[in-house]
Amino acid sequence: MGVSGVGPTVPVVTLSDWLPAAFDPVLILIAVWLGWKADQFGKVLIVGMIALAVSVLVSWGISSLGLPWIAPVRSDGLTLFPVRFVAAMLWASGAYAARRLAKG
Repeated sequence: MGVSGVGPTVPVVTLSDWLPAAFDPVLILIAVWLGWKADQFGKVLIVGMIALAVSVLVSWGISSLGLPWIAPVRSDGLTLFPVRFVAAMLWASGAYAARRLAKG
């Protein structure tokens, strides 16, 4: 139990909060572009990390300017790093697989 006998609260994050993080245009662009360029599947993990970092930095920059953005990064909002990372991995894996199929 926490302070004064109050238990911890579990945050509730709805699907409508998860989707903008997974469909961040910068995340998709970086993950698909680098996933397409990857020549080994192991590099998709690195691509996911890079896409996550770049998308969070760009989203933070846009949000700090006060401009509207599909997946803002603010101190009072949800960043959802795990959702963004899994989405980046899925986008990059899809691009990697598409390139392998296109090459034959």
